[in-house]
Amino acid sequence: MAKVLVVDDKQMMRDSVTATLARDGHAPIAAEDGEMALTMIARHRPAAVVTDLKMPNMTGIELLARITKIDPDLPVILMTAYATVETAVAALKQGAFDYIQKPFEGDELVATVRRAVRHHELAVENQALKSTFSGGACPARREMIGRTTVMNQLRDQIEQVAASHGTVLISGESGTGKEIVAQTLHAASPRRDRIMLALNCAALSDSLLESELFGHEKGAFTGADQMRKGRFELADGGTLLLDEISEISLAVQAKLLRVLQERQFERVGSSVTMDTDVRIIATTNRDLEQAVRSGDFRQDLYFRLNVLPIRIPPLRARRADVPLLAEHFLMRQALRDGREAKRFDVEAIGLLMDYAWPGNVRELENICERAAVLTAGPTIVAGTIQPWLCGAVVSETDAAMPTIEGKTLEELERDVIVRTLGRFEGHRQRTAEALGIGVRTLGLKLKKWKEDRLVASTL
Repeated sequence: MAKVLVVDDKQMMRDSVTATLARDGHAPIAAEDGEMALTMIARHRPAAVVTDLKMPNMTGIELLARITKIDPDLPVILMTAYATVETAVAALKQGAFDYIQKPFEGDELVATVRRAVRHHELAVENQALKSTFSGGACPARREMIGRTTVMNQLRDQIEQVAASHGTVLISGESGTGKEIVAQTLHAASPRRDRIMLALNCAALSDSLLESELFGHEKGAFTGADQMRKGRFELADGGTLLLDEISEISLAVQAKLLRVLQERQFERVGSSVTMDTDVRIIATTNRDLEQAVRSGDFRQDLYFRLNVLPIRIPPLRARRADVPLLAEHFLMRQALRDGREAKRFDVEAIGLLMDYAWPGNVRELENICERAAVLTAGPTIVAGTIQPWLCGAVVSETDAAMPTIEGKTLEELERDVIVRTLGRFEGHRQRTAEALGIGVRTLGLKLKKWKEDRLVASTL
């Protein structure tokens, strides 16, 4: 059901057009003049506009010019009398989608509006596709693998949360699969047929992040040579994933808080307020409550984000899933390479299950891929993977305990990373590869530990 805005100063015509469009399954809204139409465009975000050409105060041509500045992709259909057909034709050259001549049949109106709505859908899909290539859309959804009790509990929680439109905060260590959980949530939600876009908040500066979120007008800043829609516009009606939400600055946090509170925003460089209907899913690998206490994160924004919290367990808390995950990753690698799937022998599986997995599922995935590529035969033995596991193992008894050799798991992770850095003489790229984590993730961990004075400032 598409929203279509009908603009005419005569109520009888407005009522007639809206009734015709409603019968065709659209959701028509009406405005009696151009100023009201501009307000409703920002408020309701229609998929097409049908406007009379001759109106007091603001003509249809003037309205077209104003709409083109706000949203050049919004199709405008002009209703015109016979005497003004030449004017309507001229309007096509100025960006109008089409015109219909009064008096017109209902079928003609419906056909024209259907084409306009489809044109708008394609324009939105095209912009979303461009966002995909710029890292703005989620990759293809991957399956949640696991049969342990904690994974079944996680699935039950996702099922409960998915039915809501509320904001979700997904927390968990790096590599636990927060993005996969977010994708699963969207796929099970009422918004499943609408787009899901993603934005990595840690990868952008404040100015770029603001532009990516809210969009910008032409000339809003140096290099803004054309108007650009932000994620809150492109994901309207769908879902927006804000990855690593803890890394945004306090200034951007304030602007994001307003969107969550009022569901309104302005593009950078614009005074036009727009409404948005987007479900927010945020992820973090940091303790946001601690960030609030330290003054790095706004408490009011935390409360707005933490409406529906989901905590993802680390891999060491579900070690029984390791063989299943390993088999899955080896099979996927085999399909990708077009060869027979390899397998771990019993001793290798035991080694994998005894490992502490500081890099979680992502580390296991990387090790499986590496082992599949570097093993000549069909079986991967323990000796192949032993050098990659950094010596961090847990016993059957200690796996369920909060400490290992007197240290917390967080301390264990820090020790493993520091030792691995020393082993590679501080080379972050090689350290990250050995641990099976991203260089950016490694850098964020080191930055936090340095700020808390838990590691040497020279790392």
